[in-house]
Amino acid sequence: MPKITLYSTPWCGDCRNAKRFLKEAGIAYDEIDIDQNEQAAQQVIDWSGGRRVIPTFHIVTGDAQQPLILHNPPIQKLAAVLGIQ
Repeated sequence: MPKITLYSTPWCGDCRNAKRFLKEAGIAYDEIDIDQNEQAAQQVIDWSGGRRVIPTFHIVTGDAQQPLILHNPPIQKLAAVLGIQ
């Protein structure tokens, strides 16, 4: 199973939807609140080319050379990346 870190905020509706999807699918993840962690907020900005886009997913698979970064993906795309029907 990939290691997933979700960068989010408590007030973000898309973040809540993504967390609900992961929970219902039984997928473990770590969460970082970028409102409380300035370094994480800056990391999201760096990954996105200057924007503070949430939810942002940092996904590491066992065979990947580089982590996969997804910025506010549709649930269908997230499911496909994670191999969920």
